[in-house]
Formats: sequence, C-alpha cells, structure tokens
Amino acid sequence: MTLAPHRSPQYWLMKSEPDECSIDDALAAPDATVAWTGVRNYQARNFMRDGMKVGDGVLFYHSSCPAPGIAGIARVASATRTDPTQFDPASPYHDPKSSPAAPRWLLLDVQALRKTRLIGLAELRAHPALAEMQILQRGNRLSITPVDPVHWQSIMTLV
Repeated sequence: MTLAPHRSPQYWLMKSEPDECSIDDALAAPDATVAWTGVRNYQARNFMRDGMKVGDGVLFYHSSCPAPGIAGIARVASATRTDPTQFDPASPYHDPKSSPAAPRWLLLDVQALRKTRLIGLAELRAHPALAEMQILQRGNRLSITPVDPVHWQSIMTLV
C-alpha cells in the first residue's frame, strides 16, 4: 500500500458580496457552513476543483460594497460538487449553456470560523510584506485567489 504524500494546508482568499452572503450570514448558518455558489469564472472554478482541499484556510473577503476587505477567517469544509444554480432559470447564476450531463460550474462548502475586524485594501497595501498578494495586483478581479503562506501569516498578525 502506498500512502499519498503529505500535503500542507493551502490558503485562499474568497470574495463574497455581503448583500448575498456576509461573514455574519455564514456564522449564522447551520454549522457556520455555506455552499459557495455562483462562481462563474473558469480560473476560479479550477482553483476550487484542482487546488482547494478540505481544511484549507480561507480569508473571507467582502467585495462590491462600500467597505471591501477581509472580514473573517474560514476553512474549506467539503470537496467540490456540481453547483445547482447553473440549471435554475430563476437564479442570477443560471447558465443556459450548461447541462446536468456536462455541468460547467462547481461549488464547495466554506465553514466560517470567526469574524475579524475589517482589513481593507488600504491597510493591506500599507504592509510591504503583502505587496505581492494577488488581491493587491492591478486588474485582479478573480473571486478566488491563492494566498501565499507568508502572506497568510502576515495577515494573521493583523486580525
């Protein structure tokens, strides 16, 4: 029997619009766990499918709001599965080109662990150790991005 090599936990930043699912909403959900639906970017979907594993750390980021920033700490709580919102014509995430036989979009569960004080972009930019963080790069619009372990550790000192 061959054992799989040990994999260190990975870290991710996941954006959510607080009007749709805030850190408070996630903490109030059963088991503080929410299905991360509505990802409609292939690169973000591929991060979920190929990179994210149960137990990975998540920076829960509020986006598209008056005060965007890191609002909490969470963890990946499930493997990926088909996102049913792609098949629902009433959903804002409906994809008429996707079919149950060949689904395009996935979701996974995220478990909120705790709310943090809001750490906005200006504060993140003020820390030279975070300069290469993907969320701070010009033109970054992805809803899910990997976070370097060094950046994760720096942010943990801020929360």
